Amino acid sequence: MRRLITVLAGGALAMALGASAAGAQDIKQDTRDIRQDRRDIRSDTRDIRADRRDVARDRRELQQDVKTGDTQAAKGERADLRRDRRDLRQDLRERRTDRRDLRQDRRDRRRDLRDRR
Repeated sequence: MRRLITVLAGGALAMALGASAAGAQDIKQDTRDIRQDRRDIRSDTRDIRADRRDVARDRRELQQDVKTGDTQAAKGERADLRRDRRDLRQDLRERRTDRRDLRQDRRDRRRDLRDRR
């Protein structure tokens, strides 16, 4: 009987130590994920700024082409403007997704820290 209690106590101790080690690894991974999400958000923000500049430039060029009566150039500018707007929408969606991932990774890390105690 005494041996059974010792084995069970040893098993419980091993599980507790293993759980804390796994928790530390989870926290480390969550921290890495948070850093990567922040990098992704910064990159998406840079892309969004560039896309907005492209859209503004295309609008100016389109207005100039319409003013001068150059229909072929205006047609090309409209197509370019559509592409740039599509890129802008895509980058906005990616940034929204990255922000959602960042919030989730922060929640995961808080939960792992709480569970570790």
